[in-house]
Amino acid sequence: MSVVDDIKARLDLVDIVGQTVKLRRTGRNYIGFCPFHSNTRTPAFVVFPETQTWRCFGQCNEGGDLFGYMMKKEGWDFAETLKMLAERAGVTLTPMAQVGTQDTVRKDALINALEDAVQFYRQQLVGTDAGKQALEYLHKRGLTDETIKIWGLGYAPNAWDELSKELKRKGHSEQILLDAGLLTEREGGGGYDKFRHRLMFPIRDTYGKMAGFGGRVLNPDDVPKYMNSPRTDLFDKGRILYGLDMARQAIRATEQAVIVEGYMDVIGLHQAGFNNAVSPMGTALTEDQFRLLKKFTRNIILALDPDAAGEKATLRGLETARKTMDEEGEITFDSKGLLHVESRVNADIRVTTLPNGRDPDEIVLADGEAWQTIVKNARPVVVHVMETLAAGQNLEDAKVKREVAAQVLPLIDDVADPVEREAYRQQLARLIRVDERALALPSQPIGSGSRRKAKDAEPTEPAGRISSIAQRNRLMEEHALRYLVKQPHELYLINRSLGLCALSPLSEEDFIEGDFKHYFRLLKAALEQQLVTAEEYLEENLPDILQEPVDRDLIEKSVPPSEDKIRQDQVRNILRMRRNLAEERIQQILMLQAQPEGKHFLPEEEQMLLMEQFQFLRLIDAAMDSKEAGGTGRETGHKGR
Repeated sequence: MSVVDDIKARLDLVDIVGQTVKLRRTGRNYIGFCPFHSNTRTPAFVVFPETQTWRCFGQCNEGGDLFGYMMKKEGWDFAETLKMLAERAGVTLTPMAQVGTQDTVRKDALINALEDAVQFYRQQLVGTDAGKQALEYLHKRGLTDETIKIWGLGYAPNAWDELSKELKRKGHSEQILLDAGLLTEREGGGGYDKFRHRLMFPIRDTYGKMAGFGGRVLNPDDVPKYMNSPRTDLFDKGRILYGLDMARQAIRATEQAVIVEGYMDVIGLHQAGFNNAVSPMGTALTEDQFRLLKKFTRNIILALDPDAAGEKATLRGLETARKTMDEEGEITFDSKGLLHVESRVNADIRVTTLPNGRDPDEIVLADGEAWQTIVKNARPVVVHVMETLAAGQNLEDAKVKREVAAQVLPLIDDVADPVEREAYRQQLARLIRVDERALALPSQPIGSGSRRKAKDAEPTEPAGRISSIAQRNRLMEEHALRYLVKQPHELYLINRSLGLCALSPLSEEDFIEGDFKHYFRLLKAALEQQLVTAEEYLEENLPDILQEPVDRDLIEKSVPPSEDKIRQDQVRNILRMRRNLAEERIQQILMLQAQPEGKHFLPEEEQMLLMEQFQFLRLIDAAMDSKEAGGTGRETGHKGR
């Protein structure tokens, strides 16, 4: 977490604004008179707690985050604002260059120790009599010597200090070995080898850097069966997917990720040529793991064990996916001509059915076509869940019908295509033997006991949707800035591409975050000054967080992309930033119009212009995607607007 994020996490924008502006709660938000211009008739200044942002819908028509508010209100520059807010939040400001250098050096030391451990375990596997048992086990499971080498598999000897002695001989300190999770600390000081007499699986992060290890027992009497590295600065089991470093290119190419349960499942599938498999290493899928996958695909197949525990893990994974995968809002006009949003999960999640008692690696190494058939026949998540919940239940019991429907209907509502939604609703009605019309009625949560009529219900506010937009935009803003920091003169070429699309140049107004607005101003200043190169100016004035490598997703592809390809990616990123900003404003208006004061916010003709802008940006974005897919065509323009 950056120091800016830390400050925002500790301070509440509502509290900060409320110290000088009289705010009144309306729904989930707060309104008041804008402090930046004269107005005593209509409160047009709104604070959105969920996104920690503010906007004036009146004369100044400005908005931003905590930093932007304080800079505008107090007239401070970014450095002054950072210092004052850090003091108020109780956050210690440490020179960024010093912190970054120390942290990088330490992490490099941890990675080097882990890499040397990989080599030690590898030598123990293939070069010692003690390692033969582990090697025979791998061969028995169908793995070739080449596969064993590619994945860096090894053997931890049945000794207390063999690893530590070898790594200390190579110059690694005992503290580094402890911090890397290779040693377990003794009560009286010092440490001993954590992994002993185990088959070793190196665990790497998304881009191939060592993070930790997984160890499988060779003696069936030992426990636990699988042991992972403890949590360290490099290793957090819930934030890593095993095999993603080897699978990410195939996931992009096939536009699909297959999630299996264990290390051997992933390795066996890759050996058989199915290189899009990854694993959460035997635990329930986390939101962080789904966020990793979102960078590469929105099409996910869950292939977990078919037993009761596996079914529960699958259902937990599906629920986590629903929470994590960004919802995509369909913005339309309702029957009254007002803006309306319907949110759908922007992902295709399916579930395979595995034969009882057989793991994916066993299936695929025996018959690759059988695995292809299993994946091809993966069922949509809605079908899997409804059939799983109904299995073994008394579907004549009205309570059972109600409980199954209550869990399945939210999944159906998430489906983007209206025809699919209707088909699933019909299928559910047949399964639980009820009239389909009953499933189309508004439902109350089980146990709520609510009897309120629809007209008495409070208006629904898409607060989570707005929060999702804000989170996505921060990542997009950082993506754009990191690229421009490394190649500041690319701003001119990006602006030229935007101009060919009949769009204005990139500006400070394209950024929501106060710190990123400040960084963009520094970028412009770097290009305008002539005392040093723009790169030198930025290196001197920007924090380390923006000095990291740019766009590793693109840079590390097997075939390096062209400059035009990377620039096109940046233009598309900016288009989506602008589209998100327009969508966020539409969402804010929708929330505010649900309140009695709503008629004061943004006249109808301005709403129409905003909607047109959103649709225009979405059209250009889609055209660029189409152009990339086809590989032909000139710069995307917009004719006949």
